[in-house]
Amino acid sequence: MKVSEWVITMSAACCLCACGSKNGGYDASGVFETTEVIVSAKGTGEIKRFDIEEGRQVTPGTCIGYIDTTQLYLKKRQLEASLKSTDSRYLDVNRQLAAIRQQIAIQQRERERFARLVQANAASQKQLDDIDYQIEVLEKQLGATAEQLTSSNSSLSGQSGSIVAQLAQLDDQIANNRIESPVAGTVLAKYAEPGEFAVPGRPLFKVGNLADMKLRAYITAGQLTQLKVGQQVTVYADEGESGRREYPGTVAWISDKAEFTPKTIQTRDERANLVYAVKIAVRNDGFIKKGMYGEIKL
Repeated sequence: MKVSEWVITMSAACCLCACGSKNGGYDASGVFETTEVIVSAKGTGEIKRFDIEEGRQVTPGTCIGYIDTTQLYLKKRQLEASLKSTDSRYLDVNRQLAAIRQQIAIQQRERERFARLVQANAASQKQLDDIDYQIEVLEKQLGATAEQLTSSNSSLSGQSGSIVAQLAQLDDQIANNRIESPVAGTVLAKYAEPGEFAVPGRPLFKVGNLADMKLRAYITAGQLTQLKVGQQVTVYADEGESGRREYPGTVAWISDKAEFTPKTIQTRDERANLVYAVKIAVRNDGFIKKGMYGEIKL
């Protein structure tokens, strides 16, 4: 037998053995994956602190670094000074109008006195009319002054409201310069270092939940009728030469569309088959790694 014929014969035998093992040992195979989140910078400035390493566990709300906020802080101090200055210009309307009200009260008492004098023919009607005119002028002055003071205070309120809104924006920007993970998980990759310049949208690190893994496998149309979301199945993870580890799994998702078998399958016939993707949720005990191959048994 020629060498080339021997190679072809051995290759065919290996393929047959592999297919037989596949059909007998499990119902579907796939790769373990996890939900990954790429955390990007929200602020602009130099990264002052960023003390995480790949493999470290992070939790939401925990500060793991920050971007320089010096300019934001100085601008906040400036706005706070402007707000204080604006508030100091508020006028006490009642206090400002007290003098005019006192003049009106004096004129009203004078009117009562002159009204009695007119009745006693001790004063002329013109004197009483002059007092009525003075009271009318003072009341108009009171109304105009009150309107002017109210308008001035309203304008100051608008300025104060604008400054308060700007301060809230600055507080939000300062908070956004705080680097933290939005989810609990393990740092899978780190893309920046302290001293580098960050801009909004620049990736800083990638975090993934390695405690809850998902095995993405593919099943045939015939197997589809045997599965439903929430169903318990048995999952096997590779354990090197020593065999496989067994885990309880739960069907978390079943695709509603058929697709061709992924091209990682070597034979043309298997690539031509239509399959359905499924995700099996598995609680990781630390031995399952992202990208590791696994199988399921229905």
